[in-house]
Amino acid sequence: VEEVAWALKDFSHCLYLGRGINMPTAYEGALKLKEISYIHAEGYPAGEMKHGPIALIDENMPIVVIAPRDPWYEKMFSQIEQAKARGGIVVAVATEGDDVIPTIADHVLWVPPTPWMLSPVTTVIPLQILAYHIAALRGLDVDQPRNLAKSVTVE
Repeated sequence: VEEVAWALKDFSHCLYLGRGINMPTAYEGALKLKEISYIHAEGYPAGEMKHGPIALIDENMPIVVIAPRDPWYEKMFSQIEQAKARGGIVVAVATEGDDVIPTIADHVLWVPPTPWMLSPVTTVIPLQILAYHIAALRGLDVDQPRNLAKSVTVE
């Protein structure tokens, strides 16, 4: 994870893509990156990438793709390939033992094999650790992020 953090620490923007039950994982990964590293990040449904985010992808926009072995696994290949075709740096969260993702992504964050319905439990962890390391490399206080409240009050 630290190696990937070094590769991403100087970017100003980052796009997170997920599908199915890992769509919320993409949202959480982007939120965590924003909260503690102050990098603009957005989570987006991978199937909707062509409706906006694709226009932003270039060598200055890294893409984090949540791609464990699940029912949507093979559909993520086209998103990775489209991002690579536009110069994007692709970080994939993939299942250990995957032999395809490492051939098309620039970096891989590995998670253990898990029943697909439980995959969000494992795929979110490397994203949280990645955000932590990026913030630390940027010299930020990860224990007290600015303007962040520990609780939310609804009125």
